[in-house]
Amino acid sequence: MADPRIAKFAKLLVHYSLELKKGDYMLLESYDIASELVREVFREAIRAGAYVDTNIFLPGLSYIFYKEATEEQLKFVSPYMKFKSENYSAFLMIYGQHNLKELTNIPAERIKTLAQATREVNLRLMERMSDRSDLKWCGALYPSHSGAQEAEMSTEEYEDFVYTACGLGNEDPVEYWKSVSAKQEKLCEYLNGVKKLRIVSKDTDLVMDVTGRKWINCDGKENMPDGEIFTSPHTKSVEGYISYSYPVVAVGREINGIWLEFKDGKVVKAAADKGEDFLHSLLDIDDGSRYLGEIGIGTNYNIKRFTRNILFDEKIGGTIHTAIGNSFTEAGGDNQSGIHLDMVCDMQDHGKIYADGKLIYRSGKFVDII
Repeated sequence: MADPRIAKFAKLLVHYSLELKKGDYMLLESYDIASELVREVFREAIRAGAYVDTNIFLPGLSYIFYKEATEEQLKFVSPYMKFKSENYSAFLMIYGQHNLKELTNIPAERIKTLAQATREVNLRLMERMSDRSDLKWCGALYPSHSGAQEAEMSTEEYEDFVYTACGLGNEDPVEYWKSVSAKQEKLCEYLNGVKKLRIVSKDTDLVMDVTGRKWINCDGKENMPDGEIFTSPHTKSVEGYISYSYPVVAVGREINGIWLEFKDGKVVKAAADKGEDFLHSLLDIDDGSRYLGEIGIGTNYNIKRFTRNILFDEKIGGTIHTAIGNSFTEAGGDNQSGIHLDMVCDMQDHGKIYADGKLIYRSGKFVDII
């Protein structure tokens, strides 16, 4: 018997996250393991009157490509990617792979070659994603066995974890996310008037200029689950150092114990307990990959633990995250890069955020501003 939460999830994605309308041209991308959710989303999208293309990934194809492709093939930019970046009015990506470590042993240089080759089409897609009137989009996660293993949970526990994080335990998930949106909007309104942020935690003292930047309310429209607010700092304003609490997983590879130092906005020193060489290869992808593209604050207190999935981990209530690489034009950011790598810092153990010298956040929660 199908889990009734799957149909509920599909309705939330189609009618709240994407706000799909009759005549929308939608791309639905996913993995075969998420077929139950894909079918229900497809059903709801068709009922809404949308035109829907699907692209379903099969296990092993990425590994075969990275292992076997020639240099010329790695640099080839598919007409499909160009079409994808320009033509859809709605885009839903449902994550959920069979093997999250599939690309672990692929040389970093091969991954870098493809990232550099597809940089322009990816930047174009991200540009369109920054304007919801141009492209409505959302990234969601199907609770797969591999995700449960990464999170060190049973499959049943992981399903409950995912669906709780998405607010599906509420009688009306749409109303739940509307209430989240209203609370977060008040935080954004306050932070929009702030000029300087200082973040202090264990092995962390980071300062940045956010004058005139717009704080974005992440309320389930672009990620599900959601629950964060973020902006893009002035590119060359970041000074200081930061230590990240949790591992980062990029293209199946884990980097642990990351520490970065910034001067004039640029990463000038970088270290990691595990995966340091891979970290340096990511920092050297292009001219923008050593600068911060994002500062975000996690607000989803239904997510209480690290799962090695950034869609959840960056939302953990009581954390902040920064991302090296591409910034967000809708926030006023101007840093361009072919990567956007999020890294999470736990603030629950006496972490503090100061806004123009005023303490606004302590030990994982906002204080005295709303």
